[in-house]
Amino acid sequence: MIKSMTGFGRCEVTEGSRKYTVEMKSVNHRYLDVNIKMPKKLNFFESSIRNELKNYVQRGKIDMFITYEDYSENEVGIKYNREIAAEYLKHLKSMSEDFGLDNDVRVSTLSRYPEVFSMEEQTIDEEEIWNGLAKAVRGAAEGFVQTRIKEGENLLADLTAKLDGMLAHVAFIEERSPQIIEEYRAELFEKVKELLADASIDESRLLTEVVLYADKVCVDEELVRLRSHIEAMKQALTDGGSIGRKLDFIAQEMNREANTIISKTNDLKISDRGIDLKTEIEKVREQIQNIE
Repeated sequence: MIKSMTGFGRCEVTEGSRKYTVEMKSVNHRYLDVNIKMPKKLNFFESSIRNELKNYVQRGKIDMFITYEDYSENEVGIKYNREIAAEYLKHLKSMSEDFGLDNDVRVSTLSRYPEVFSMEEQTIDEEEIWNGLAKAVRGAAEGFVQTRIKEGENLLADLTAKLDGMLAHVAFIEERSPQIIEEYRAELFEKVKELLADASIDESRLLTEVVLYADKVCVDEELVRLRSHIEAMKQALTDGGSIGRKLDFIAQEMNREANTIISKTNDLKISDRGIDLKTEIEKVREQIQNIE
């Protein structure tokens, strides 16, 4: 099973008064690059989120968007600062005695003094929040992986068809190569025969020339290696896993062999097939960039 590096996943989890929504999408990338956008209140969990994602993804540029809503009525509480209120009363009593004034302080008056009452957020249960958030992250990641697998199946079918087409080109060149040697021998014999007219032809000299030509244009080794690379790529696709980098390396080797075949031959039919091979290899390399 192979996976595309293009995917999308979304999950929404509601637990009690809290709701977590996680969306993630990805495009091609050489390594794993995760960008997370979430409320500051959840920043504490960033490392845990990244570790969780490593269980699902090996490569790709991933953008993750997290929203968090808490509908609890007790999110913010009021704190009564008794010590501060006592200080105010002590000083107010001193002022009353010092200046002979009535001490007419009422509770409603004292409550308006700074810091007697203050607002404070309730303590957050980090474990409880993480449990809900983790469910949303896993749910989005699982959906995300499924879209990658589905796209990977399409890539597998397309690449397999292209590799089979490349094998057909290789088979043609394998069949054509001996023919061009024979054609060269016959053409050389006719030319020499015309030049020498009735004189005898040195068959051994002609044979030596043909052997030299055959050695010069021989692409047997390149064809063997190219066929081996194609079969290796097909096997890797069958085995599956995180194989994108491996396939890219094999494609580079295939391209090298195709270039050598084109440079060695002076036969138009083989050159045309060599160009077709390079075209297919380039298409394969483009598709490989999408594989994890």
